Amino acid sequence: MKKLHIATIIHGYFPRVGGAETQLRALVPHLKAQGIEMTILTRRYDPNLPAFEKVDGISVYRLPAPGHKIIASLLFTATSFLRLLRLRPQLIHAHEFISPATVALLAERWLKIPIVVTSHRSGEIGDVQKMKRKKSGAMRLKALRKQVSKFVVISKEIWDELLGIGVEEERLINITNGVDTERFTPSNADKKLALRTQAQVAPDAQLAIFTGRLVPEKRLDLLISLWPALREKHPKAELMIVGEGAEEARLKAMAGDGVRFMGSTKDVLPFLQMADIFVLPSIAEGLSVALLEAMSCGLVPLLTDVGGAREVVHHQENGWIVPPDDPDALLLGLKSLFDDEEILVKRGQAARQRVLSTFSIQIAAKKLSNLYFTLAGRKE
Repeated sequence: MKKLHIATIIHGYFPRVGGAETQLRALVPHLKAQGIEMTILTRRYDPNLPAFEKVDGISVYRLPAPGHKIIASLLFTATSFLRLLRLRPQLIHAHEFISPATVALLAERWLKIPIVVTSHRSGEIGDVQKMKRKKSGAMRLKALRKQVSKFVVISKEIWDELLGIGVEEERLINITNGVDTERFTPSNADKKLALRTQAQVAPDAQLAIFTGRLVPEKRLDLLISLWPALREKHPKAELMIVGEGAEEARLKAMAGDGVRFMGSTKDVLPFLQMADIFVLPSIAEGLSVALLEAMSCGLVPLLTDVGGAREVVHHQENGWIVPPDDPDALLLGLKSLFDDEEILVKRGQAARQRVLSTFSIQIAAKKLSNLYFTLAGRKE
């Protein structure tokens, strides 16, 4: 089997948990099986983490990014660039337009190798709009349009944004996020009961779950504020929040009965397998990995109409879609989903089938490896 050495640049990586980080780690074994030898360059957010280690058999370099945002960005850019000069990869894949893409652009000029860039979010807090607001944004967008070999696009909204800033369509390739459908599977009744018992959740609770970072754009404050009204109609409704982040203390302070915080976890699967619905009230997303994991476990998703939502979920068929920042619509969605258990089960089955057909990690890995080999001129 032919081998290809690539370097991947990403802001955070394991044990940091986020959509992009989770997706990349899930891809690693499948890419390795197809001859991709990967090295990951990331920021060293926690000084207690080693500057270098092997994670899942691949090299992970955690590079310094201390202090003020500008200083941190400059230092990470410089140390990443120097590391790339030593590594001499055959291709670079950068995640996000900011520091990772800047490093890739610098390395492309020096090493003359293909570079791939993925944007993980769209809308006001997505990569394109963020870059437009920066003083040097226009210049950096011009460099991206000129130097990037391929933009990996995970949603139609991001595709349209890239076309809107002048990226040529032939430089775009649609490769959606994926999930390991063999690992993320629905639980049977006995296993669900056992998991609930272990977590001290009532067997007959109507359990909604959120998994991800506790940050403002997820709008968990809105979701929590609606819970008392939901429990007036569905007194057994419970909300389980799995994750950590800057909003944690504030959210805990406003939470009442029926809302529980589980903190960070290395394995979200047991929590998904004990729940009934998955809630994602964000104002901005790309294509949520947490959403795909939940759907693969047979959970019915209730999410906002942002990012790639409508590319995955068909309203009232395999999920429920509401406008962002609309408390009445969000509450109606919660009530409607919990109103009929039989319909909920059917929609959960449809949700899993949707992921199986289009959003498996195996499909995403195969498309990526084909792209890498093609760009490097060594397609098998």
